[in-house]
Amino acid sequence: MDTLCSDRLMYELGAGVQAFSTRRSGGCSKGLYASFNINEYCGDDPEDVRRNRKALCRQLHLDEDRLVMPHQTHGTKVLCVDEAFFAGSASWRKERLEGVDALITRLPATCIGVSTADCIPVLLYDAGTGAIAAVHAGWRGTVGRIVEKTIDAMADTFGTRSVDVKAVIGPGISLEAFEVGDEVYDTFAAAGLPVSVLARRYSSAGETGGQMKWHIDLWEANRCQLVDKGVPREQIQLSGLCTYFHSDRYFSARRLGVCSGRIWNGIVKV
Repeated sequence: MDTLCSDRLMYELGAGVQAFSTRRSGGCSKGLYASFNINEYCGDDPEDVRRNRKALCRQLHLDEDRLVMPHQTHGTKVLCVDEAFFAGSASWRKERLEGVDALITRLPATCIGVSTADCIPVLLYDAGTGAIAAVHAGWRGTVGRIVEKTIDAMADTFGTRSVDVKAVIGPGISLEAFEVGDEVYDTFAAAGLPVSVLARRYSSAGETGGQMKWHIDLWEANRCQLVDKGVPREQIQLSGLCTYFHSDRYFSARRLGVCSGRIWNGIVKV
């Protein structure tokens, strides 16, 4: 009997929807993937990934093929998961998920989600139409305004109104930990993002007299985009959990390396 059980951070977005981020504990993966990782694209043992995924689906009372994971590439492509998607073969579905960084759906008993390990996950619930979304917003996706593009896709596909959207910004790297080069700062500035609000200079490694480096607040950058898009401020939750400083509980690529596990940030209509 498989007794694996994922440990999850749960969010309250409304009746009839379950949203969460997995923590590291409760699975069978080993080493830097320990112990709960369901991402098949980061180098983990495929059998461990399968067992962890099976355990999560059992907890969610879902068929395994109804847990939909894109292969993210730090772009801004948004995919709608509908019945036509599930009508295709497994290989066709996997091909459709290539290069996708945000998913939207209105199907029940379907868990969409994104994998993160310092990048910012944003989960959305449209209380008006019942549509849901999962967004992977690393710094490139944030510059590309993927959150805004996802809300646009929900509006075009389901008739979503921003005032009906409830959002949660899950665990990700904090301003204090996200040190970047001048070229990243310049990219944010060139994209018209409010760097006067989002960026700060700190001494490298926190040392007095060290070289000053830019740090960028990805949490606030995505919160600002939600607000600019018309999502009410009071309907946006921020987990406030830094993956870098809490790498014992949440995967962090900056702390553990890219060959390590990933948090699964999922949302499902129940």
